[in-house]
Amino acid sequence: MTQGGAARRTVLGAAVLAAGTGIAGLSAGSASASESGAGHKDDLPHPTVIGHRGASGYRPEHTLGSYQLALDLGADVIEQDLVPTRDGHLVCRHENEIGGTTDVADHPEFTSRRTTKSVDGVSVTGWFTEDFTLAELQTLRAKERIPALRQRNTLYDGRWAVPTFEEVLRWADREGKRRGRRVWLHVETKHPTYFRGLGLGLEEPLARLLRRYGRDGRTAPVFLQSFEPSSIQRLSRLVSAPRVVLLSAAGTRPWDFEQAKDPRTVADLVKPEGLKWIAGFAQGIGPTMDLILPRGADGRLGAPTTLVKDAHARGLLLHPYTARNENNFLPAEYRKGTDPTAYGDAFGAFKTYFEQGIDGIFTDNPDTGLLAAEAFRPGRRPVNR
Repeated sequence: MTQGGAARRTVLGAAVLAAGTGIAGLSAGSASASESGAGHKDDLPHPTVIGHRGASGYRPEHTLGSYQLALDLGADVIEQDLVPTRDGHLVCRHENEIGGTTDVADHPEFTSRRTTKSVDGVSVTGWFTEDFTLAELQTLRAKERIPALRQRNTLYDGRWAVPTFEEVLRWADREGKRRGRRVWLHVETKHPTYFRGLGLGLEEPLARLLRRYGRDGRTAPVFLQSFEPSSIQRLSRLVSAPRVVLLSAAGTRPWDFEQAKDPRTVADLVKPEGLKWIAGFAQGIGPTMDLILPRGADGRLGAPTTLVKDAHARGLLLHPYTARNENNFLPAEYRKGTDPTAYGDAFGAFKTYFEQGIDGIFTDNPDTGLLAAEAFRPGRRPVNR
């Protein structure tokens, strides 16, 4: 471990508890009575393993089946991405275009709904959640998003419907009671500026649901995340739950920055001054792993940046994304053979990631991540010894 473990745990504890004192910009959102003692830093081992869209390496993503498997495998936190229906319900999909993740194309009654839209400046053709009522959307079944790489996951096509976020909250409460501990969630607002322009703002209905289920306060067992900083700022005025700003490639600009004519790029946000600004309204960042360990033209990992050290110096935890087992996603030095669908040396990759001092990681394969994390969890005996 190249960054001091004790220092990282201090950062993690402060961020998870989101102590308003010492971090500017934490306003509004008092904890509800039902949440008393709900979330605590001891609930989350360090480094934390986050089930990316559930256990999407094994089940179609953002289904109750994927979330359940991630929890059963031991994931510390389960991720949801939220998009709205036409009638304002929040549902769990990675994107609002659902042609690739549901059987909507097999429903002749919805053929005319296929259209082309500009979403965050990108032209996308397909079917979109904002054109469906919840009742209509619930007639669809989920399917594997990348069947060419994860053919085995197609076995589960059609097994589950598209869940609402409220269904996930109820599921998390049930599982929490059954297991005797609260189930942590990592919740992303997708394309918030785009949806606000349609009159379907995400933050207000999300805040209402969090309050209803006692996940709105500083110790709530939930992280709120977005690639648009203004969405996190808006949420900071509605609830006090811990918040994370997601960061894409260095040369990109968040869509809300594009719309507001803010010239800053992600490269600016990962500089000390940018991190200081983020710390004014968030408790963490979720950078692409390339911002910590850049890949060269040959696909191999290069020298680490100073992002981990710089973020920790400003009291921010780091939850980078996304670790996966398949060769297709691994750095070149950890691939085995030439089959992109085959598993490479995922444990070697995880070890390198954890050695950077990150506080947690998003992974499609939480069982792999958890086994790799054991060696980096102070006081925990690795399960393979």
